Amino acid sequence: MRIARFSIDGNVAFGAVEGDQPDELVLDIIKGIPFADFELSGTKVPLSKVRLLPPVLPNKVVAFGRNYAEHARELGNEAPDAPFAFFKPSTSVIGPGDAIQYPSFSEELHHEAELAVVIGRMCREVPRDRVKDVVLGYTCANDITARDVQRREKQWARAKGFDSSCPLGPWVETDVDPSDLTIQLTVNGAQRQLGRTSEMIHPVEDLIVNISEAMTLLPGDVILTGTPAGVGPLNVGDEVAVTIEGIGTLTNKVVKRG
Repeated sequence: MRIARFSIDGNVAFGAVEGDQPDELVLDIIKGIPFADFELSGTKVPLSKVRLLPPVLPNKVVAFGRNYAEHARELGNEAPDAPFAFFKPSTSVIGPGDAIQYPSFSEELHHEAELAVVIGRMCREVPRDRVKDVVLGYTCANDITARDVQRREKQWARAKGFDSSCPLGPWVETDVDPSDLTIQLTVNGAQRQLGRTSEMIHPVEDLIVNISEAMTLLPGDVILTGTPAGVGPLNVGDEVAVTIEGIGTLTNKVVKRG
């Protein structure tokens, strides 16, 4: 099931996305929230009539760096032996179609296409064989990074945590195997990144085991799983799109921060 969060006529709701052709997609409005038992209302609205929002509003976004060996090498780093985590605040999250605001304190903004895991239930110290039980589904993410700030400041809070640095969407896909999906990114239609999730050094199961050893994960929390090689610059006016097999496409445009 594809679960979207959307607004229509000033109201916010979740809905199940139905249909195969982009111009024929409809939303069956969900009674309740997707983190508990819910029913489909049978009330359907065309996707073209709503505004898609970030599919979840996470309490926290836990991101894992250098989880693809080629990406680590392209930036002159060694791949870590163990998962390497950092945080992006909830205020960094935007949805499909929202603007990525180029921060005034950076002159080198980069894209990073990533598979995002959405947590479906409160959990801690999750055994590897129970990871599927705590995952609601998967969505596309773009870990926007102020690369010059990352190099200069070493600590990544500002470089990766500024407002609009975590586009998510377009929806959560609950029925997909994350182990070997094509992940790609284009800028103004030109391909920049192309990889497969099977190239991860530490797969999804290991990442969730790792972080849940340290902290409680809450429904709606998001885990970013790293980016394949090919990261590069973004400029004001660029349109950047992340596409992940079996999930969909997340598109955002870069604007100058006002």
